[in-house]
Amino acid sequence: MKATQKFVRTSARKLRLIAKAVRGQKAETALNNLRFMEKRAALPLYKTLFSAVANARAKGITQSDLVINKIDIGEGPTYKRWRAVSRGSAHSIMKRTSHINIELKEKDNGTKS
Repeated sequence: MKATQKFVRTSARKLRLIAKAVRGQKAETALNNLRFMEKRAALPLYKTLFSAVANARAKGITQSDLVINKIDIGEGPTYKRWRAVSRGSAHSIMKRTSHINIELKEKDNGTKS
C-alpha cells in the first residue's frame, strides 16, 4: 500500500520535521496527530497518508491493521524567481518543492511460527 505526492510547494526540510514525528506509528494515530498539528507542512502529509490508507482499504485491509513502514521526503525541482531591489539589482528567491512517498504495511498480530 503506497501513495505518492509530487511537486508539493513546501521545502523538504519542513516536511521531514513533520514526517519524523509520525514515522513508525499506526495509521489511525498518525492521521489524528497530523490533523491537529499546527504546522502548514502537516496538511500535504495528511493527504498523502489518507490516500495510502484509502489504497489499502481498496485491497480489503482495515485501517486499524496498518502501520507506517516508510516515509520518504525527497527534494523536487526548485523554482527560481527574483525580486527587484534598489539600483536596478535583483535578489534571487528559491521556491523549493518536494516529493512525498508513503508506504504502509499490515501490523503483525503477534503470531509466531
